[in-house]
Amino acid sequence: MTPHPPALSARADRAWTRLRLDRLAGGRQGGYVIREDMLAHPDTVRSFRWIRWLLVAETVVGLTAVLVAVLLTRAGQDVPWAVWFRATVVLLITLTLYVFAWRAQLGYYWAYQRLRLFSRVFPIVTLVIAAIPGLYPFWMVIEQIVFSVLMVGIGDVLTSDHMRRTFPKPARRDAR
Repeated sequence: MTPHPPALSARADRAWTRLRLDRLAGGRQGGYVIREDMLAHPDTVRSFRWIRWLLVAETVVGLTAVLVAVLLTRAGQDVPWAVWFRATVVLLITLTLYVFAWRAQLGYYWAYQRLRLFSRVFPIVTLVIAAIPGLYPFWMVIEQIVFSVLMVGIGDVLTSDHMRRTFPKPARRDAR
């Protein structure tokens, strides 16, 4: 199962490469790509399939939060600004995670590292913010907990022994 048609993926990759976005996003390690045989390994393919499904679930959670806010507003309830801001930010963050997952699935170490970092940081930030009394309504706190659990799931997949072997840290080059 591929995440999108190969022709679309190839065109998107060519455009991304032409704009040198890997270099921009990944810095010195922007061009470091893991071995092809490790990308094709069944455990790697399975891991990225899980990550895609978890990101789809994240998207559903984010869209549901926006839908609930819209429905509550239409019903005449006051929906705090923080709810609108949080719902929008979560959707934008999820879009960036899709990009990181796409580039990581193509073997880019920088994207794997960013995805791994965000899957560790976002749940902590989300849960700390959710714990602030009165900031969000109860339903939004539940949404944040679900978001965090899904992010932890992505982090678990990324930090499996296989994935850490698949994405070895690049050797340091001497700075001359």
